[in-house]
Amino acid sequence: MSEQYTLRVNGADRPVQDAWVGESLLYVLRERLGLLAAKGACEQGECGSCSVLVDGEVVCSCLVLAASAVGQEITTVEGLAEPGAPTDVQQAYVDAGAVQCGFCTPGLIMATHALLERTAAPSELEIREALSGNVCRCTGYGRIIEAVQQVAARRGEAGR
Repeated sequence: MSEQYTLRVNGADRPVQDAWVGESLLYVLRERLGLLAAKGACEQGECGSCSVLVDGEVVCSCLVLAASAVGQEITTVEGLAEPGAPTDVQQAYVDAGAVQCGFCTPGLIMATHALLERTAAPSELEIREALSGNVCRCTGYGRIIEAVQQVAARRGEAGR
């Protein structure tokens, strides 16, 4: 039996039509709404590559039923900035060389945004904890941590 509902994604209401009520948020974002930043890897909530924000909290979208997110604000990487204009977090990842294959990067970016929204000047331990749900197989995390520290320092200097 197919359903129809509306999700609030990146500040806009997005109708989801002909959906099965058991579809994951990851599936709906990618396959029904065409938002491809969140990646499906483990499909078990272990790798973080599918991370998005739901009402400002980082969630593994592979574990969330899309229909259960009705009435909540969903933010994906595509909703963080205008196309072609990276956020300060995205730019710091590039500047620090924290992006290699890029598969895990969207999830890490979402986790970093969430961390810096709640903690302006996180310690290295807080950064490691906030990013611990994201697996990157290409880096040793040093450059990723450096990128987060760069953003926190820049924001601190700018008084944000």
